[in-house]
Amino acid sequence: MEVRYSPDPLNFKRMTTEELRKNFLIESLFQPDKIEMVYSDIDRSITGSAVPVKGSLKLLASKKEMAANYFTERREIGVINIGEKGIVILDGKVFTMNHKDCLYIGRGTKIIEFKSSNSKKPAMFYFSSYPAHTQYPSKRLKFSDAQPAKLGDMKSANKRTIYKYIHEKNVKSCQLVMGLTELEEGSLWNTMPVHTHQRRSEIYMYFNLKNESCVFHFLGEPNETRHIVVRNRQAVLSPSYSIHSGAGTQNYTFIWSMGGENQEFDDMDWVKMENLK
Repeated sequence: MEVRYSPDPLNFKRMTTEELRKNFLIESLFQPDKIEMVYSDIDRSITGSAVPVKGSLKLLASKKEMAANYFTERREIGVINIGEKGIVILDGKVFTMNHKDCLYIGRGTKIIEFKSSNSKKPAMFYFSSYPAHTQYPSKRLKFSDAQPAKLGDMKSANKRTIYKYIHEKNVKSCQLVMGLTELEEGSLWNTMPVHTHQRRSEIYMYFNLKNESCVFHFLGEPNETRHIVVRNRQAVLSPSYSIHSGAGTQNYTFIWSMGGENQEFDDMDWVKMENLK
């Protein structure tokens, strides 16, 4: 497990392109037959992926970084499958996961195992984890169970649908909020006008991008913005002081997950366009 420490706003302003990428971009996700994880001191999030091909993969706690006997001893997890059909086994209970299905894993789940239904067409599990103060039931949500909200228009090149999976009115969690956003063909922008939220951090994971395509992800304080070029199936960490917005060379999908002291989806500090620099 890789460990990262987030720079403060002052140091952020002085960073080179490579330093920004090293601190905020997660490039190593979705490796065959591996579980990749990044532990961040930003709200103590863990961002990871599991791609079981030859066999199953078990999610284990890292003794050094987590000091836990098992992964969810003090944590909760949200999982979304962006690959083909697979299953997740929680303490012997089997959950079938189709493309874009979600699974909330509650604190206290001792054995977590990922499998693909067909090794030639593997599942690709993306997960986000935050500390949990109590235990809530694990629950699977089909893509059709997510709550959709249509936003934007073609004139602004940001016509999109937000699908909410884990949030206060759908699946009970301690602090994790999670879902995905799909942009329609011809739309390129997400999260514009921009916002921050001092009370929580956020992580974006972009996918459904062609090899020759990319997203220019904007971050930093509203009056001191920078960008990171993001490729397919890569994630960006966003501290509470930072905006999180992107423009792609094609339409795309991204998974968003948040953790912190406030679970209200609409709790955002909006920034006027004329104040962006």
